[in-house]
Formats: sequence, C-alpha cells, structure tokens
Amino acid sequence: MAKRKINGIFLLDKPEGITSSTALVKTRAIFKAQKGGHTGALDPQASGLLPICLGEAAKFSSFFLEGKKRYLAEGTLGKTTTTCDREGEVVIEREIGDAMERLEATLGQFVGTIVQVPPIYSAVKVNGKPLYKYARQGREDEVEIPQRTVEIYELKLLERTATTFKVEVFCSKGTYIRTLISDIGEALDCGAYVSHLRRVYVEGLPQGQMTTLEQLQHLADSRENRMDFTALDSLLIPIESALGNLPVVELPRELAEPLSHGMKVRLSNAENKAELKLPEPFPELNSLVQVQYHGLFLGVCYFSDPNLLVPKRMMDPDVMAQRLVQEQAAG
Repeated sequence: MAKRKINGIFLLDKPEGITSSTALVKTRAIFKAQKGGHTGALDPQASGLLPICLGEAAKFSSFFLEGKKRYLAEGTLGKTTTTCDREGEVVIEREIGDAMERLEATLGQFVGTIVQVPPIYSAVKVNGKPLYKYARQGREDEVEIPQRTVEIYELKLLERTATTFKVEVFCSKGTYIRTLISDIGEALDCGAYVSHLRRVYVEGLPQGQMTTLEQLQHLADSRENRMDFTALDSLLIPIESALGNLPVVELPRELAEPLSHGMKVRLSNAENKAELKLPEPFPELNSLVQVQYHGLFLGVCYFSDPNLLVPKRMMDPDVMAQRLVQEQAAG
C-alpha cells in the first residue's frame, strides 16, 4: 500500500525498553505515513509522552517543545551509576544513613533556578558530536561538558520506601531529570540514580490523550476496511492546536496565497478588509503568530512592523492550493 501524505501530531505513550527512533518507525508504519519525526526524544528506559510529528508537523515541533514539561521520576538511593540511571554501571556505593529523613528538606534546595551539568551519556553536542559518543569511545577526559541553567517550578515528593523515592517534576525545557536525581543524591551524601522515568506533560499539547503502540495496533487491526484510516487519523492533533499559545491572524485570499509561497505581505494590500482579522491586543513586533485562511493553518509568522507580516515557517504551498481548488469546485 502506498504511503499517505498526512499532517498531524500523534501523542504516543512510549513504553520502556525501546528507543524513540524505534517508536517512530512503528508508529509511521501503522499510519502508513510518508514522512514523520519524533520530538523531545526520551531515553530508551523512559516511558510516557513522545510527540510523533507526521508530515508537515515536523516543521513546527520546535515551537511547541519550547514549553514546560512534567515528569514522574523514581530515584534509588545509595548508588551512583555511569549514566545516572539503572542502565549504567555502578561506580560508587554508599550507606543511605539518614538520607530519607533529610530528603524532603533537600528537595527544596532544587526548586527555582539551578545549574546542571548534563550526564556524559546524553545527546548534548560538543564540537558537533553527542556526548555519549565520547563516552562510548572512552574519551570522557577529552571533552568539557557545558553547564546549563534550567528552572524547576515544582518538585513534589509523592512516595518513598527504605531505598527509593518518587517525585513529580515540573520544569523548563532542557532539564535533565537524570542529572537532577543524581544531584539530589549527592546533596544527601549517598548518591542516587533514576530507576524509573515517565514524561506526562508537554506544555501546549493536550493532556490525557496518550495512546500506546498496542492500542494503536489494535485499532488498526480491528478495521473491516484496511484502507479506512478514519479512526486512526482521529487520534492526530492538528498542528494549530499544538500552537494554541500563539495568537491567530486570519487573512483574505489575496494575502494568504503569496504568504503560503514564503512572501512577505502588507496588511494594507488587503482588498477584502472584512476577512482580515487580527488578534487583540496586537502582538508585539517580532513575536510569533499563527496564520490561517478560512480556518486553514498556513504557518507561523511575525510582524516586523505593524503592517508587514513575515513568514517564519510555512506549510507546503500545496495545502493552500488544494483549499483553493476545493473552493472553486464548490462554486
């Protein structure tokens, strides 16, 4: 069966034990999608929300991944590993002592603006190469890992046992939960590593709509007509819904058409002023807006001055062209 040209975002509940790339391949195969990419990759041992961007959606992933994220993380005390998670080799073992009694107070030290050093086994690039490649080649001493400043908005203790604790973390983009748990362990003088990690929220994306690979496959297998993708496609989030934090500018055809081809447009050139709808209050110059034509999402733009709309990232011009053909056919 030929691959389909579809656009949208699928909220996959990635299982533990597979890479984000493998999850993407499986998802694309079920949807029979021509193009696709994942955003905000999860470690293989992590589970939870992995946005799969099909078709044109991949162009806009950076705009909805800039937001805050929420995780559930379990830390195991008393051991430090090479990867800061359960997959790594144990390099130090220490007595837990009274760490559990001091845990709640220690967590408070990590709320707010903090500085992190990402783990050597991470995808952070130094000199164009991911850190994990230096680690696998035994060249850790040859690279200086850059620090990063992140924000921890909430850090709630959910439960604890004699050796483990579970926290809910609400944080800024770029936060390494493995590093956070490891740093908490060091503050407790006994070390810690991530034994389980689950992402449950990405700002801008709807909550509570994740679907597992098993559920998706079951839905695909239960179709009477294998050419009918209606049920599967109903799970896709429109790109504009993931960009709901951006103000919407509605344009008439005479502006929308050239804009869809990447051209700057002047609002004063609008012949049909009634169809030109601007957000209130008017957005700040150079801030991002999403642009639509009769409800059709065309892309993300910005105003370089109050009269000039400049494309930032646009859908394929065929999207606009197909709409115009439909309107012409409808009379």
